[in-house]
Amino acid sequence: MAADTTYLSVHVTPRAGRDEVAGVKTFPDGEAVCVRVCAPPDGGKANKAVCKLIAEALGIPKSRVNVNAGHTSRRKRLAVECASELVTGWVAALPQA
Repeated sequence: MAADTTYLSVHVTPRAGRDEVAGVKTFPDGEAVCVRVCAPPDGGKANKAVCKLIAEALGIPKSRVNVNAGHTSRRKRLAVECASELVTGWVAALPQA
């Protein structure tokens, strides 16, 4: 059975004190999950850290989370290959940032 692909908007803060999902924040163009990672935005290190963090939070392999858009921006769109209900339920349970 093939997994669904769900797109998740994230706002990334690189070079943070620790890796964490801070919650959901509303921006003028919609909501995004706020993520902080220790990795610098050099050579895709922060992107890899974001994908790993989201995969761990969802309990799925990190190979199922990829940056779909915004590779060089703080605002990114991730493609998450798993049941859409898992992603939407997880996002709904996050606090407001």
